[in-house]
Amino acid sequence: MRSSTLLSTSLAAALPLAAQAASGSGQSTRYWDCCKPSCAWPGKAAVNRPVFACDANFNRISDSGVASGCNGGSAYSCADHSPWAINDNLAYGFAATALSGGSEASWCCACYALTFTSGPVAGKTMVVQSTSTGGDLGSNHFDLNIPGGGVGLFDGCKPQFGGLPGATYGGISDRSQCNSFPNALKPGCNWRFDWFKNADNPSFTFTQVQCPAELVAKTGCRRDDDSRFPAFSPPGGGSNPAPSSTQQSGNPSTPVPNPGGGCVAQKWAQCGGSGFTGCTTCPSGSTCVSQNQWYSQCS
Repeated sequence: MRSSTLLSTSLAAALPLAAQAASGSGQSTRYWDCCKPSCAWPGKAAVNRPVFACDANFNRISDSGVASGCNGGSAYSCADHSPWAINDNLAYGFAATALSGGSEASWCCACYALTFTSGPVAGKTMVVQSTSTGGDLGSNHFDLNIPGGGVGLFDGCKPQFGGLPGATYGGISDRSQCNSFPNALKPGCNWRFDWFKNADNPSFTFTQVQCPAELVAKTGCRRDDDSRFPAFSPPGGGSNPAPSSTQQSGNPSTPVPNPGGGCVAQKWAQCGGSGFTGCTTCPSGSTCVSQNQWYSQCS
């Protein structure tokens, strides 16, 4: 009995302790100030590396010590830190966060599943990774990174590429204004009027989850304690995002047979990008839109 007890105790000690996942109700706003993300500085949290920052041409920079373009430096937000749709009811993206009872050390690079409870997106889910924090944010406040969402207190877009149209807070008001954006930011801007349905600061419930690989691939940052949080379970269950009503059953990336030859990607599926070898034709009603050099999507 004694040896069994010691063995059980040893095994329990070897297992990682489950972390307390942050959860609750929150408020959202939107912004895109082009500044270097605050979690892109070293030493903010226990992570594998700080969040990627980019130069004025949206190329990733390797030196995490470069000053922000909002403070006379040459580091800015990366264009692929924009939101994108997985299907009609699920999207991924990024946010500046401030959660009750936490700090940058607990927020930076953490991921949260938001289920919207108001406005035209009520019932939809968005998983976001925290790439910034801010002293102007309230409790359980998620400031969603959306190109054209408003430059806020600091406008790094002017020194980066001459600025963005729209109000300082709230940003642009019409999808057509996205056409004047740098090409790399247009998909994220259009997302606001397509998947997000131009929702105006909807409320939501949230819970902390393990970061999906797709988000980590764009920021380069994963928390050391990430595996201690529950894995994200997509709406509808299963290991893959649930297909939208316009898709066939199965994985959203499953191609549709094309009577004319070749294959047609599903709506919201990848259709291009560096090294991509899958279907490059989109279904009727959608087009293949480039988000960056690595990823294009039928939307």
